[in-house]
Amino acid sequence: MSSEPAPSGLTVPEVLPASSLGADSESYDVVVVGFGIAGGCAALEAARAGARVLLLERAAVHGGTSSMSGGHFYLGGGTAVQRATGHEDSVEAMYDYLLATSKDPEPDKIRAYCEGSVEHFDWLEALGFEFERSYFPGKAVIQPGTEGLMFTGNEKVWPYREQATPAPRGHKVPVPGDTEGTRLVMDLLRSRVEEAGVEVRYETGATNVVQDGSGAVVGLAWRRFTESGLVRAGTVVIAAGGFVMNADMVAAHTPALGSKLFTLGSTYDDGLGIRLGSSVGAELLHMDEPFITAPFYPPSGLVTGLIVNKRGERFVAEDSYHARTSFHVLAQPDHAAYLIVDSEHVEHPTMPLVPFLDGYETPAEMEAGLGLPEGSLVATLERYNEHAARGEDPDFHKHPDWLAPQATGPWGVFDLTLGHALYAGFTLGGMRTSVDGEVLRADGSTIAGLYAAGACASNLAQDGVGYCSGTQLGEGSFFGRRAGRAAAGVSSAGR
Repeated sequence: MSSEPAPSGLTVPEVLPASSLGADSESYDVVVVGFGIAGGCAALEAARAGARVLLLERAAVHGGTSSMSGGHFYLGGGTAVQRATGHEDSVEAMYDYLLATSKDPEPDKIRAYCEGSVEHFDWLEALGFEFERSYFPGKAVIQPGTEGLMFTGNEKVWPYREQATPAPRGHKVPVPGDTEGTRLVMDLLRSRVEEAGVEVRYETGATNVVQDGSGAVVGLAWRRFTESGLVRAGTVVIAAGGFVMNADMVAAHTPALGSKLFTLGSTYDDGLGIRLGSSVGAELLHMDEPFITAPFYPPSGLVTGLIVNKRGERFVAEDSYHARTSFHVLAQPDHAAYLIVDSEHVEHPTMPLVPFLDGYETPAEMEAGLGLPEGSLVATLERYNEHAARGEDPDFHKHPDWLAPQATGPWGVFDLTLGHALYAGFTLGGMRTSVDGEVLRADGSTIAGLYAAGACASNLAQDGVGYCSGTQLGEGSFFGRRAGRAAAGVSSAGR
């Protein structure tokens, strides 16, 4: 009986033998696939290390999904912005925090990232910009102005604040709002890449990996419109993004992203880089982990409210990073939850992702209007207000900065329910790599000649509960640099 063919989105490209490379095939020391933040940093560092580098990008311009992000880089350990704004931080505090928030931590990578964070900050500024030496104290998805620093994770949220000394580490590119920050960095990176002599080919995508008899990666096949060809490579660095735009891969690995969600990604986040790695035996990690969120702040005042489920019960500290809150919402009955804020603290977002549902004159009326069990919300609100008046939250340990009784009617209700609130997400899984970006098999052995970085590799951001804004740009650029340097070194050594 014949089996059904695999969905096209799950197709693993054929591996080509080294014999397919002709004597006249063009040759480079390092070939990088993808010109987002990871690929650009890999190409730049490889070129600066003396390698002859080719950078392939399927789109007509540089940037990838990186250029769509808000511009946060998660950095710490005592950066110039942290010092200038009076925030003490250390390598150990940053390490302890990232270790505590990782579902399946890789201590060597976390250690390297924390120890190299200040140097990486300086390297980023050397591209040609400067993070503003200022601090934004409120709760926001991204700073509204040009402030250079804010808390972008759960550093001050219990229990993490007891496991690691909190410090703000979300460094934002000095552009107002959240639309052009990373574009500035990517434009500067493009200029530095060009200055370093990297050959960039746009509208050109890798299609297959070329592997020799020993299992080493020695080249790539490429396609540009109707043209196709082969390139010999000393080493290959894949930095081709995640798979949120591949419906078949999403259905197979992270089905939650396929339900009532807005996807965060570019057209080319189709998982091809991951499938190229799979074709030569790469182990894939955390493929079932999505990042999903529907932020209810800003305004910051809404964080003082309380969130309840359909049973009228609280289930999460409301001062959590928005993705952590969303994770817990999606674990509730019918994925339903409501944010309740009294008239002294209610504010309405200018771009509400979480819609305002209604206003109620009394807690009992609100309880009935939401269809909650009789007496449930009244009791929850009374308990919350009683302890908040004393600056306490024995149930979920909400930080005192965001505790305030919600006792003055009328009360407003915002709807966090999936399908009502605008949830968005992207994928977090990818190829298993070493601290230097070497792609690894399931037995821990390296695939000679192959490196990976960015969203197609599995580095620090393993799940949506412990994720911090700025982690992907931070680790993508940091580990992209490491992969580029390592790839150049291996290539120049002739393997």
